[in-house]
Amino acid sequence: MALDRNAAAGAIDAFLRAIGRDPAVEPELVGTGARVADAYIDELCAGYAVDTRALLAAGVLRHEGPAGLVVVRDVPVATTCPHHLLVATGTATIAMHARESIVGLGVLAALVDAHARRLTLQERIGESVVDDLERALAPEWVACRIVLVHGCMVARGERALGSRVETVAVRGPSASLSMIHAAVGVGS
Repeated sequence: MALDRNAAAGAIDAFLRAIGRDPAVEPELVGTGARVADAYIDELCAGYAVDTRALLAAGVLRHEGPAGLVVVRDVPVATTCPHHLLVATGTATIAMHARESIVGLGVLAALVDAHARRLTLQERIGESVVDDLERALAPEWVACRIVLVHGCMVARGERALGSRVETVAVRGPSASLSMIHAAVGVGS
């Protein structure tokens, strides 16, 4: 589907009018449609333009002997809930027991960002990250823990200020569950 910034901006302006706010009358709303369209196209949904398999393929490094445990913590995450179009923010931890192939650490952060910058569920981000890593690197096991504060939980409905949502995706038949939990920090 082709991107149409003008149509998106017009739709946002129409939405504002539909909820009783008029960008043509209220000075603080002038240009809001265009700014929101740009934010979604250039930032919040930028992950759709990233081929994550190609990203990983370009970053794979062969390693002499077993690489062992790799853990990258506190990777920033910003994603947009597909149900309410509100932002969720937090961090991800990626852990794996690598074999012969490893990937640059910055590539891991870029992978998380590419999956997060879509209209997607938190669970899907972690599942997609571990699927991609399993396919590209064939580690003994791989896990991705994501902890987010959801705008849809704190700004509407229950207004559950301070609540965080935690998901953990895991792949690998030889994985020791206690080792994975320790590596990704489940429960901490």
